[in-house]
Amino acid sequence: MKNKSISFLLLSLTFSLFTIGCNAKSNNTEVTGSGKTVYDFTMKDIDGNSIPLSKYKGKVLVIVNTASQCGLVGQFEEIENFYKKYKDKGVVVLGFPANNFLGQEPLSNTEIKSFCTKNYGVTFPMFSKISVKGNDIDPLYKYLTNKSENGVLDAPIKWNYQKFIIDKNGNVAVSLSPRTSVNDQDFLQSLEDVLK
Repeated sequence: MKNKSISFLLLSLTFSLFTIGCNAKSNNTEVTGSGKTVYDFTMKDIDGNSIPLSKYKGKVLVIVNTASQCGLVGQFEEIENFYKKYKDKGVVVLGFPANNFLGQEPLSNTEIKSFCTKNYGVTFPMFSKISVKGNDIDPLYKYLTNKSENGVLDAPIKWNYQKFIIDKNGNVAVSLSPRTSVNDQDFLQSLEDVLK
């Protein structure tokens, strides 16, 4: 009888530990497809300096691919105004010039920086020109656009000014179409959901 009691006690203890272990595990942040976040990437800023994106830990990021000769270029002004309004709330915009659509970003990094500053007063961080689709896609954009990498969604880049909202843990939250302005209700609602 004593052996049965000890066996039952050991079995109960093992089951309790197993249950606690399972519950603790279920509270962890969900791991993405590749186990990566945007914080695993280091990018060159518009001046050619290496910037680890982990610099932005704890911030909500808005990542956008830009082009100076695109019909949507007016979004630069909207995005800059948005950045000024939301940066004190922990939001950072990261701009990535790309020449993937009809050669609409023919400028060099130096020319892009001058264009953005002179015409739109851009103060949000701008990065060196990269490819956002195709065989030479930058690893950051491979991560952003493939569910197998980010664990959340497939969102191939449709055109210039596609936006990704990244949560405070560095995970992709949502992708919004190029024509969706940062002033649109869809964008602002998605942002508020991540800021909560």
